[in-house]
Amino acid sequence: MTRGLRACALAAALAAPVAAAVLPQRSGPGATPTRTTFAQTYRGRRIGAVWTPPLGPDEEGRWHVTVDGRPLHLMRRADGTWLSMVDHYCSYRSPLEAARAAVDQLGPGQRLRDPAAGQEGAEHVHMGDRRGVRT
Repeated sequence: MTRGLRACALAAALAAPVAAAVLPQRSGPGATPTRTTFAQTYRGRRIGAVWTPPLGPDEEGRWHVTVDGRPLHLMRRADGTWLSMVDHYCSYRSPLEAARAAVDQLGPGQRLRDPAAGQEGAEHVHMGDRRGVRT
């Protein structure tokens, strides 16, 4: 009986830290992420990102994420998770996880499209039917 009580006590003690580590972080307007940059090589691809803080009180900050030097467009969902233009069927807890998933979706020899090849003067370019991937 005491063994069962100890197991329950241990589970209760670990529940909060585990939930905090696993659940997505929700941040309100104006909240700054704890990390403002990251750079790493993942599966032979160079992933980099920089957080740009908001310019005014009515704006939100943005992540500028690149894969092999080409921009990866990320979108923040209402629940605080992220999705990318390469894989917008799944949500990820962080911009880094979304970038890694985009790398996983890129096949050998494929890379993100160069936005300069899109429409001139367009702020948001729709990347077409190949999910923003160039072969």
